[in-house]
Amino acid sequence: MIRKYFGTDGIRGRTNSSVLTPEIAMKAGMAAGRIFTRGAHRHRVVIGKDTRLSGYMIESALVSGFTAVGMDVFQFGPLPTPAVAMLTRSLRADLGVMITASHNLYHDNGIKFFGPDGQKLSDAVELEIERLMDSSLQTGLATDGAIGRAKRIDDSQARYIEFAKRNFPRNLRLEGLRIVIDCANGAAYKVAPEVLWELGADIVPMGVSPDGTNINLDCGSTSADAMCAKVREVRADFGIALDGDADRVVMADENGRIIDGDQILALIAKSWSTNGRLKGGGVVGTVMSNAGLDRYLKTLGLALGRAAVGDRYVLEEMKKGGFNVGGEQSGHIILSDFSTTGDGLVAGLQVLAVLAQGGIPASQAAHLYEPLPQVLENVRFRKGSPLEDAKVKSSIDDANARLGTSGRILVRKSGTEPLIRVMAEGDDEKLVRSVVRQIAAAIEEVAA
Repeated sequence: MIRKYFGTDGIRGRTNSSVLTPEIAMKAGMAAGRIFTRGAHRHRVVIGKDTRLSGYMIESALVSGFTAVGMDVFQFGPLPTPAVAMLTRSLRADLGVMITASHNLYHDNGIKFFGPDGQKLSDAVELEIERLMDSSLQTGLATDGAIGRAKRIDDSQARYIEFAKRNFPRNLRLEGLRIVIDCANGAAYKVAPEVLWELGADIVPMGVSPDGTNINLDCGSTSADAMCAKVREVRADFGIALDGDADRVVMADENGRIIDGDQILALIAKSWSTNGRLKGGGVVGTVMSNAGLDRYLKTLGLALGRAAVGDRYVLEEMKKGGFNVGGEQSGHIILSDFSTTGDGLVAGLQVLAVLAQGGIPASQAAHLYEPLPQVLENVRFRKGSPLEDAKVKSSIDDANARLGTSGRILVRKSGTEPLIRVMAEGDDEKLVRSVVRQIAAAIEEVAA
């Protein structure tokens, strides 16, 4: 399946590059608008964004595209991705759009689409959007009186705050808990601290001063050391680090020890299976999920389903198997009882609910298994397909032979950045590191 614009999570790339320019954004709006203009009613699209400087430019281009094909546009301003998904359904919109490059630095940006059900679009629909983007869009232009209107929605943040609070148990409060919340200078910089404060927590906010260029810069879920250090410094009970659009989360216990997405899945699976809330007989992870999670779930009589990397693929697997909990090691956690996509804040609240109910520290509650040694190395490449090179294939085969049945190797191309991700895990950490470096070196030689 050859894609020109879309990756694993929408359209994403360096702003004003060949992948993401105002022209491309406008065409994407026109193409998606044509596909989701169905029936005689006034069609509407909702648009949220994170805090990147380029968000203004991309938003204006999208608004031009959508209004040109007759869609009314509701603009939310800075808002988490899961909030856009939720409000797409709540406002009965025909389409939802989030302008974000998630965990990337500010010079990148992207466009995520949600259907009227609040779920990310299928591969087939994305390919149809691409086809229309590269064809003549003149035939889809609205007549004079049917051109769309655009307006700002001022209460979108308040709506999401109430939504998040409703998904926390009514009989619980967070009084007595000191929580560090790192918002990555991103989309949740207002709503996340407000939710935790209104639920009673003593909050220590970080990453809440966006300037357009500091999103994810030495903060947030991809730079969680800063949050962990702050937890130790202020003697907090818990730490939460979101990414730029707040659809992923990593956490820390009171000692500043990281709680990743796999550990979050284990904690929620244990809690929900105990009280009868867990569906599907287990949870859905990805091909990156640690084997230690699989082993732990088996001790509870639960299964681990594995999906391709990408939260929409996790959701597809959840729907197939009737699961209501799924996620990625990186911190995309989908709780389908509440959300149709990853929601870092809601996932964090569910973990806090377990701590509040049990009255036990996070260091005891959230580290339920010992992960197998797992090593990940990212190799940047400029062009071509390094994984098709004979030397690289031979190196991977040799590494698999060295590791044998004591572990596994996964080599894949990133869907959001020009990177080859090399991962291995197994019982022998020294051997795992060796095979990862072997494969990465082969890729580096080809990609240089």
